[in-house]
Amino acid sequence: MEHFDSSKLSIDVKEIRFLNHCTSEELLEIQQNMTCASYKKGQTIFSDGSTPQGVFYVRKGVLKLVRTNNEGKEQILRFAKEGDLIGYRALIANEPFVATAICIDDVIACFIPKPIFSGLLDKNFAVTKDILQSISHELGVVEERVQSLAQKSVRERLAETLLFLHDTFNYNDKDDAVIHITLPREDIANIVGTATETIIRLLSEFKHDKLVELEGKKIKIVNAAKLHKISTTSV
Repeated sequence: MEHFDSSKLSIDVKEIRFLNHCTSEELLEIQQNMTCASYKKGQTIFSDGSTPQGVFYVRKGVLKLVRTNNEGKEQILRFAKEGDLIGYRALIANEPFVATAICIDDVIACFIPKPIFSGLLDKNFAVTKDILQSISHELGVVEERVQSLAQKSVRERLAETLLFLHDTFNYNDKDDAVIHITLPREDIANIVGTATETIIRLLSEFKHDKLVELEGKKIKIVNAAKLHKISTTSV
């Protein structure tokens, strides 16, 4: 991990979505107290069980937020990408982190200390409302995932996951059929909630059915409409 002054990145704190509601004085205070660091692929930004000292803004790169069971198996809870804020739920709840944030690729993350972030929530209702909306959205996503795991087959969940990954990581170009995140098959199996061998077999079936194209770890969606139909069979 390499620390550096955020000013060297030419970061305009107004590019952080929830800070759009801040006054010039609040923005200046955040800019003066925010520090940034670069992380390599595989490095951890914060760990499950640790106490939040602030929140992190993802300036560049992608992370996965995971929990690990007693057998050492990861469960991916969600992803964070460029422009996302992470760590705020645990900080607001005054609880330890319930996940570990691991870099999927090289990441630049900017840290806003707890006193600065908490003080902003205390005095700026518009920022607080924005954060509450984000927490509510995340809760809705979790509820949908629980329903999917309970009601859908593995084939249906894989179709749903591929569409989710495309929508999440192709946000700048929805017409590009290639999923712009390269995940090992083990991670995809983790999201779907099944064995890696099952994912490998189902992806081969999807390829045979001309739903996707596979090139190494890269996945290209060929028939999004059919995948969507498969993913909604049980709902």
